[in-house]
Amino acid sequence: MRHYFLIMALGFFSGCNAEQPPHPWLHELDADDGVKSSGLRLMSLEHGLHALERANDNPQDRILVGVHGYASEGYEWVYPLQKMDSERTSTYYFRWDYKQCAEPSADSLQTALGELLKAEPGIKHVQLVGHSYGGILVSLLVENWTYGIPIEIHVVAAPLAGMGELAQHCGYMPPDTVADNVTFFQWRTRHHLDNAFKNLDVDPQIINLPAASIIELPDTYRGRRLGHNWSLSWVADSLATKNEDTFLK
Repeated sequence: MRHYFLIMALGFFSGCNAEQPPHPWLHELDADDGVKSSGLRLMSLEHGLHALERANDNPQDRILVGVHGYASEGYEWVYPLQKMDSERTSTYYFRWDYKQCAEPSADSLQTALGELLKAEPGIKHVQLVGHSYGGILVSLLVENWTYGIPIEIHVVAAPLAGMGELAQHCGYMPPDTVADNVTFFQWRTRHHLDNAFKNLDVDPQIINLPAASIIELPDTYRGRRLGHNWSLSWVADSLATKNEDTFLK
């Protein structure tokens, strides 16, 4: 599975020209027939934290950030981001260089969030959702979240035990403690159904972190095998319900 994290280029980059797609405003993205082109709009963003919604007059007290995985085409994020969004949520997408080690990008994300929290003093809660290699990135904040605002960190179908050459070249170690103001959730796919992991003898999602809340995903979703990318949609449905019950009353 070395190629999973070390492949050097995405096919769609070779076809890019100087004209960039329009900014991927969340309400304009198409989760149906146009989902692939909507995904490419997300992945055309420069590296960094990007707002997916224009400023409005509704009071917003919550930040939601989606963090993509390795070699993502973005389409797997369109429905989940729209589903988890609400009138009181400011939704963002973090675009990063997945061909490199995750730690520098995790530092950049934390710095960007600190600047955002300073600029938006009404924010009371942060929710990060990282998928696959993006789950590794957001897991690096589990021990190192330095702000007083509570944060939920969700990793979805993420090889937190390490995979490929992460440990050798990046010095990656899974978290073993959870910082104050952090709540950590790990959403695990079924090892034998996840195409990213099923050929590995040991499920790389499994780590020993007693403070984590672990949710095992089911075998199917909407009548289909619940694999690596579909996992995000299942989690989005669950989080949208949870957020409605918890934060949005």
